[in-house]
Amino acid sequence: MSTAKATAKPAAKKGKVAPTSSVTLHGLSPYVEIKNEEYMNENQREHFKQILKAWRHELMEEVDRTVTHMKDEAANFPDPADRATQEEEFSLELRTRDRERKLIKKIDKTLIRVEDDDYGFCDQCGIEIGIRRLEARPTADLCVDCKTLDEIKEKQLTGG
Repeated sequence: MSTAKATAKPAAKKGKVAPTSSVTLHGLSPYVEIKNEEYMNENQREHFKQILKAWRHELMEEVDRTVTHMKDEAANFPDPADRATQEEEFSLELRTRDRERKLIKKIDKTLIRVEDDDYGFCDQCGIEIGIRRLEARPTADLCVDCKTLDEIKEKQLTGG
């Protein structure tokens, strides 16, 4: 991704990315909506596509770093405590990477939704999820109200 897209111009009439600020989303500035702008128009979809791709790229780099780290740091320590410490460290890293692998799959599914013009609307009630919520969680597929209800139902079922 070129840095030209990451450092955006001030918002114009078409609805653009905000000027570079201290808050960035995977290297991209938040989207600035303009008055009466159509929700999930081409500019917004492109903005979220860039966010999702940048996030996916960051996660893939982490996978590569983990593989390199585990190869470089793998040692057969004579001391059982040292060996156990290293195995626990590797285990934690692998669990983290497994969670990230699942997140990469979710990002890929979300990118397909963006391409199919099905992105940004709640899967349960069909209303707009909202630009700010999507920037906070680009893979969100439920609006705040439906997500809240889901969490309440889950709490009731699990008793927690």
